Amino acid sequence: MSGTLAGKVALVTGGAAGIGRASALAFAREGATVVVADVSGRGEETARAIREQGAEALFVQTDVSRPAEVTELLRRTLSAFGRLDAAHNNAGVEGPRALLTEVSEEEWDRTLGVNLKGVWLSMRAEIPAMLAGGGGCIVNTASVYGLVGARKVSTYVASKHGLVGLTRSAALEWGRRGIRVNAVCPGLIDTEMIDRAVLGEVPAGLGRNLSPRRHIARAVLRARQPSGRMGSPEEVAEAVLWLCSPASRYVNGHALVVDGGMVVH
Repeated sequence: MSGTLAGKVALVTGGAAGIGRASALAFAREGATVVVADVSGRGEETARAIREQGAEALFVQTDVSRPAEVTELLRRTLSAFGRLDAAHNNAGVEGPRALLTEVSEEEWDRTLGVNLKGVWLSMRAEIPAMLAGGGGCIVNTASVYGLVGARKVSTYVASKHGLVGLTRSAALEWGRRGIRVNAVCPGLIDTEMIDRAVLGEVPAGLGRNLSPRRHIARAVLRARQPSGRMGSPEEVAEAVLWLCSPASRYVNGHALVVDGGMVVH
C-alpha cells in the first residue's frame, strides 16, 4: 500500500504507545501527515519518530474525555494542516479488574468516559472536519470484549460493546456523505496495557521489567491463544491502515477482529 495516503491528514488518539503509536507510524509510512494525541506527554516521542522518518507530525496533549480538549485538538489540526481525512480513535483504558458489584462509580465513569464518551466526542468533532473536505475514514479501537463477555472486566466489556454499537450507528448516519466508520477488535496484543492487566501498575522507573512473575503471566496468556502467541501492535495498525485506504472503500460499519482466533476458540 506504499504511498496510498499521500497528501492526507490522519489523526490518532492514544498515540503515545502500543497500537496508537504503531498506527501513527504506519499512517506516516503511507505518506500521511499525522496528528498524534495522547493524555501523556510521551506522544511527542511518537511525533518525533515520525519527523525523523521525513514525514510531518504534530503532537497535541489531549484527554479525550474532556470536550474542550477534543475541540482544541481539532482546532489545532485544522489550523496546522487545513483538513482531516482519517482518524483512528484509539485512546482507551483497561478499567478495574473486579466483579461488577465491586466497581466504584468513579471507576465506571472513568472507563466509560474515555473508552466510549471519548470516542463519541472525537467523532463529533472529526465528522464536520471531514465533511468540509469531502469525506473521510474513521476507525475506532474496540476489542474482542466488544463482541463477547468476560468475568471481572464488566466495565471494560460494557464500554467496548457500546463502542461497537456507536461505530455501526455512525456508519449508517454518515456513509452516504462520504464518511466510512469502522472498528478494529484486537485480541491479546503485546502492549503496556497487557502488562498492567496481568501485573498491575509497575513502579515508576522499572518499566516493563522482565521479572519471573511477568514471564510466567505472559506465558500463561500465550498458551491460551489459538495462535500460540500474542499479536503485535503493528498487526493491528495494518488493519487500521487498510480500513482507511481505498482498498476498503466498500467496507463500512464493520468490526474487524484481529485476534489470532481468540473469539472463535
